[in-house]
Amino acid sequence: MTELRDPAEVFAAEISWQPALERTDLLAEPVAAALRALEAASPEGADLARQAQVVPIDPSHSDTDALNAHYSLDPEATGNCVLVAGKRTGQERIAACVVRATDFADVNHVVKKRIDVRKASFLPVERAVEMSGMEYGGITPVGLPEDWRLFIDGAVADRATVLIGSGVRHSKLLVPGALLVALPGAERVESLGVRPA
Repeated sequence: MTELRDPAEVFAAEISWQPALERTDLLAEPVAAALRALEAASPEGADLARQAQVVPIDPSHSDTDALNAHYSLDPEATGNCVLVAGKRTGQERIAACVVRATDFADVNHVVKKRIDVRKASFLPVERAVEMSGMEYGGITPVGLPEDWRLFIDGAVADRATVLIGSGVRHSKLLVPGALLVALPGAERVESLGVRPA
């Protein structure tokens, strides 16, 4: 069995991390804008934003499972951002859910209850891309529309670092879990992620 590796160490040794605020050319525009806004918001926000690092990758490895398999990354150190929608009284409600790559977002219980809808489902890819301003395979919680709910699983929030999308397929971000919770409107949610049966 292949030993699973920490993304922070793998990319530091094999490609080289770069400060995300200095390499905004490797980020989707909404992601770069969100990091700059976090940096300007407070001394704590500035500290978190300056810890964000970016690394270029082969776009063919952008999907989490493909990236983890290619580099033998520990899936508990990588985060998936899934977009979920539902309607209540004719109004659409959208939530972004960040869970470890080992887990699924509990859409039918936790998310549905939190956004107060009868039925919640994943946002279709075309709409997710259009509404987020990000590329499929790179969608990330950093820089999503502020009127969307943003749920961060406690296991992700507690990580010293987590590998997430950068808004584009040709790079990845490494951020402290605390940065995700510091994003506008972010809510820490215990047991948002569930292990597959």
